[in-house]
Parts: sequence; structure tokens; C-alpha cells
Amino acid sequence: MEEQLFENRTDLDKLATSAEAIRAEVSKLVVGQDRMVNLLITAILCDGHVLIEGVPGVAKTLTAKALSKTISAGFSRIQFTPDLMPSDVLGTSVFNMKTTDFDFKKGPIFSNIILIDEINRAPAKTQSSLFEVMEERQVTIDGQTYLMGKPFMVLATQNPVEQEGTYRLPEAQLDRFLFKIDVTYPSRKEEVQMLYNHHKRKGAPDLSVINAVLDPEKIENFRAIVQNIHVEDKIIDYIAAIVEQTRNDRSVFLGASPRAAVALLSASKAYAALSARDFVTPEDIKELAPAIFRHRIILTPEKEMEGVPTDEVITNLINAIEVPR
Repeated sequence: MEEQLFENRTDLDKLATSAEAIRAEVSKLVVGQDRMVNLLITAILCDGHVLIEGVPGVAKTLTAKALSKTISAGFSRIQFTPDLMPSDVLGTSVFNMKTTDFDFKKGPIFSNIILIDEINRAPAKTQSSLFEVMEERQVTIDGQTYLMGKPFMVLATQNPVEQEGTYRLPEAQLDRFLFKIDVTYPSRKEEVQMLYNHHKRKGAPDLSVINAVLDPEKIENFRAIVQNIHVEDKIIDYIAAIVEQTRNDRSVFLGASPRAAVALLSASKAYAALSARDFVTPEDIKELAPAIFRHRIILTPEKEMEGVPTDEVITNLINAIEVPR
């Protein structure tokens, strides 16, 4: 994050201190992955869900679990499998012999931070059970609506390599994720440090060393602060121009939705706050755009056959738009 060189109109000290505390706690177990951690904190501040994609063993699940421990709120983990049913996620009505009525037994989705491991291993029927709860923060069962508590955040992981026994996520569901984070291998220096830490603690990571530094009340306060981050009209025009370009670019078959534009605006405000600024810059937009767009746009069949990376297309279409000054 860049150094603060000016006086803010909005007090961001407490937010910045809490964010740094989260990074410090997560770093007790996770080496590197600073970008992933920063994007996860950004998602918390703008009430968004995150899809984390990477090959096995790059600390996707560990990072998500460590982050959840820094928040004094409910946590549940759901392992998605091909035989998982919607009722296994949302809950089901159970007949009560004493009252001769049906009681609703809540499923694991009723928590604050929900980690879904290998989300692409469940079929469409189960995936559809997440549509309402991810967008509207509520579940409707047998005509009864149940509201989710705050915060409510879905952290989902998936493996991009192994395709056997997996299902492509519906576009409508992908669009409900604020970010898609691509997790890469650590550098050699980071891997040496990881091995040293593993040897030093003589075993698997112990999540009990992670301390909670946030609670639901603080999160709501910080979200209110983020909403007051200043965004100039030319920045809003810049976001709209980039989103429009995704729909007109010849390399793109399906462009970004209006929800993507709102997501980019919200995320840029949170990212600016984490950078100790109370205003959004074009650099914030450029930095966040790949994580916002990479799961929302679909390349043309020709580009997919050529093996052109989605991030490369996103970079090119952003560079085609004049940067506001």
C-alpha cells in the first residue's frame, strides 16, 4: 500500500490499523500471498464474496480459515461434492412429534463467514441454492424467509487443473462473486520461509495462534467509512467506459454486467481506504479490474483456442481507455 502524503478528510486511522492487524495475524501461518490477503480485506469492507482459484497446496483454504479467525463472528465450512444436496447447504424442515409441526433446521450456510471448499464439485442443482443467499442475504424455505446475520461472506475455493468430477459454475453465480483471485506459486524465498516455519512449529499450522481483531460492529463502522470515500465524476465515467469496452472488445464474447460496474466502484473505494486515501484514483481501478472481470467476461472461441489469458485481454481493453487526469 502506498505511503500517505496528505491530510485526509476522512479519518482512516482505525481502519488502517485494523487492516494491518489482520495482515499480521494471517502472516503467522501464511507466507506471502499479500495480494490475496489485501483483496480479501477489501472484500470484507465492501460486503462482497470471493472466489479463490489455484492449484492444490498454495494455501487457499488455509488463508481463508486464517482470515476468518481474525473476525469475532460465526464460521462454517462446507465441502462441496457431487452428491451434495441443496438441503445439505440451506437446511431442511423436520417433523416435530411433540408439536405435530415442522421445525426448520438451519444448514451450515447460516453463519457469518462461510468457506466452501471446491465449489465446482457440486452440480447445478446445489449451486442454485446459493443464488438467493449470496445476492439478497436471505434464504426462502417452504415460503418462509430467513435473514442472514451480518457480516455474511462466502469464500469459495476451486482447482483450475483437475476437471474430472467438476461442474462449470453458472454465469449468474459467478457474477455474484466480487473478486476471483488467482493464487500462484510462492517465490523461492517465500517457500524457504514456509519450510522454515513448518520445521520450527514441528507440525501442521495451528489456527489457535490467530487472534480476532475485528467484530461485526467494527466491520459495519468501517463499511460506513468506506461509503464516504470520495469518487470524482471522471472516475465514475472511467469505470463506465471500461465496462462498456468489455462489451465491445472483439476478443470478448460476453462482457461485464452492470453488477460488475457497481462492484468495481465499491471495491475501489475500499481499496483506496486501505491505501490510507479518502479518494479513488485511476490506479485503484486498474489494480482491481482483473479480479473484478476475470470470472465475468467470456472470451471468443477463437481467443480461447489460441490460449490467450483472460487477464491479458482485460489489460489490453483497459489500456484502450483514456486515463482521466
